Formats: sequence, C-alpha cells, structure tokens
Amino acid sequence: MANLVVEGGYPVSGTVRPSGNKNAVLPMLCATLLSEDEVTLQNVPDISDIDKLLAYFESKGSRFSRDRDAQTLTIQHDFQAFATNEAELPFGIRAAVLLLAPAMVRSGNLHFDTEAKGCALGVREIDPHLDILQRFGCRMTARHPCHMEAVGPVTAAKIWADYASVTATETFIMMASVAKGVSVLNNAASEPHVQALCEMLVAMGAKIDGIGTSRLTVTGVERLCGTTARVPDDHHEVATFLAIGGVTGGRLRVESGIGEHMELILRQFSKLGLEFEVEEEAITVTGWTRKITEPFTTELLPKIEAAPWPYFPADLLPQAIGVAVGCEGDIMFWNKVYEGALGWTGELLKFGARVHLSDPHRLVVFGNNQLRPAVVEAPYIIRVVVALLVAAVQVKGVTRIQNADPLRRAYPHFVEKLTALGAKVHWE
Repeated sequence: MANLVVEGGYPVSGTVRPSGNKNAVLPMLCATLLSEDEVTLQNVPDISDIDKLLAYFESKGSRFSRDRDAQTLTIQHDFQAFATNEAELPFGIRAAVLLLAPAMVRSGNLHFDTEAKGCALGVREIDPHLDILQRFGCRMTARHPCHMEAVGPVTAAKIWADYASVTATETFIMMASVAKGVSVLNNAASEPHVQALCEMLVAMGAKIDGIGTSRLTVTGVERLCGTTARVPDDHHEVATFLAIGGVTGGRLRVESGIGEHMELILRQFSKLGLEFEVEEEAITVTGWTRKITEPFTTELLPKIEAAPWPYFPADLLPQAIGVAVGCEGDIMFWNKVYEGALGWTGELLKFGARVHLSDPHRLVVFGNNQLRPAVVEAPYIIRVVVALLVAAVQVKGVTRIQNADPLRRAYPHFVEKLTALGAKVHWE
C-alpha cells in the first residue's frame, strides 16, 4: 500500500475537469452485455475495475477498443460465444455483483462462490440481487458455491424493495429491460448514476418510466440495440475539488455540466462556510468563511444528514467532515446509510481536531481547533482517504496519509490534477 504525502497551506486554484463517474460507468459497461451491437461509452474514467471487467468480457469472446487519452471505449459482445461458456463471475472486483443480471440473461446460468477469499460478492449483501433474479423466474439450485439458472424466458416482476439499494435497482433495471411484460420496482434508488444507466438503456431501445424517482416501470423489449452514451461527470469528485480549493484559500473552477445534481450538495457545503459561484457549465469555489451556519431554532445543533438520493450523498459526508475540522463552530454529521462508517474519525484527533462519535451513525465536530500536521492511517475506504486529504491540505506542514491506495479506485490521476493546481501532494 502506498502513502500520500501532503504539504498543506498552499492555495489550490485554477480550472479543472472532473473524471467520469465510477459508479455510473461500471453498471453501464455491464449493461452493454444486453446487446450484441456495438456500444460506445464516452468520458470513461481510467480505473482498475474497468480493466478487470474488460478482461472478463474478453475471456467470453467479446471484442473492444479503448482510447484512454480520448476516454472512449467501444465494445461488442458475441452472444453465441458467451452462451457456450460457463458464466462464472470474476474474483477480485467489487463490480461483479453488477454482472448478475446481464450474465444470467446471456447464459441462462450463473456460478459464483460467495465464500471465496477476495471475491467481492462474499463481503456484500447479495440477497436483494438473488431475490430479484428469482422474482424474474430464475431459480437457485446450489448455495455454496451458488448456482442459479433461468427457468424458461425472463418474465416481468413487480417488486417492493426492502430499501433503496443502488446496485439492486440496477440489477432490476437490466433484468426488466429484456423481460417479457411490464415490471415495477417500488423503493427504487434514484442516484445520478442510476439515472445514467436508465438513460443509456433507453437510448438502446428500453422503455423505462419514472427515471429519477423511487418508482420505476419498465416494459420489456425483445432486443436492445447499440448506442453511444456519455458517462456523467462524478459529482463526488466535483464536490471534492471544490472543498479542497475552498479550505486552501484558493479559487477553483470545476468545469462540468452536472449543476442540476449539485444544488443540495452545495447547500450543505455552504453550511460549512464555503462560498460558490454557479454557472451553467461550471462551479467555482470563491472563499471560505469558516463559519458554521446556525439554525434559526437555537436549541438545535447544526447538522448535515446523509441518506439515499435525493438526500446529501453518504459518499460525500467524509469530505464535509474534513472541511468541518477547520471551522469555527460545532456541527453534527449523521450517516443514515451505513452503520459504523464513521469509525475512522478517530484519525482526526491526530490533527488536533476535537470530535465525538456519539453512536455508529452520528459524529459531532467541535470548532476552533488548533490543527497540526500528522501521520494518519486510512482504512480501505475511498472517501475516507479523500477526507483525510481535505483535512491535511488546510494544515501548514507535512502530513502523511498511510495506506492511501484506495484513492486510485475512484479518482483517476487525482494527485496529478491537484499538483497542476498548486497542491503539494505526492505518492511515497
């Protein structure tokens, strides 16, 4: 694991373009398996999970061409070759769960070991996905390792999900798009990356109503055609750049057309004293007052709550916490999605920040901290590495973030982009 060395106290200013959304490109790439025509993806980020998916597809007879400089990827699948191969899902890739639906559609059977070391399926809850496959007419014939097979043609299903899972919603969308009949999902996830998958499938001929809402109605079609689809910019990366620019005293302009998805995100960061100018195709952070916005109800502690979209995203809560350690007031952060996802915040104490973890979901950050550089250790969580970076760049002196490799999984060439903007950051 590599360490990230940060010399804080330098303004990060200029203009930058964000990468394509990792959480969008992976389901979009998996969904190309639903068509035997060429599909071209644009604004493709340079991340390792894509390489692993492409290696898997190539082993099944698929052909692709990729231009990393132009950020384009064109892929075409051979249905006959795929159907004659055993559909065993790849190990060592967290996106493997997104292959469940398209691989089942193409091959009619699935094999995967939920207990195999290094298999992403073994550490993620896959029950909602398996339930969806079964509701569409598939059956499980073995559990460990798991074997599932289709029983006749895929038929429509009406499902009310236990909770709004992003990847389970994407599994439903992919199955329903080619199922016979009309399928309905209540309590669907509606994040921007889910919307991007829906819009790509519609361009391929799918019939999906309710995009961006919690109720999706999908009328299955016999065939999906090829298309060219653009991966949306990563709203997490947009917000991260803005946070870093703001806390370093810089003026940083992020060029992106995803302003429609940023309104609530910017409002929550504004509670931390960050100031913005919003244009149609760009957002600029112009300053940082460090002052927490106090609620009108004076008995209440200011707070930022994270929950499934359209709430403030849980994946941006760590970055907001990284900003808050430099603020003058107190504020509570409430993660309503993941239990125990705030356990890393003890590392902030090493910076001299005063924080109190109230329970597995709620954290209070106290203001007016005298911050100092530190040696901190990141858990294997992408957004936590970024949070520690946001804290480090505002502190004069050298901070070392140990085990920072997860940053590369979702923020391609991020360190190079930051150094071009004036940051003093390098890998060790």
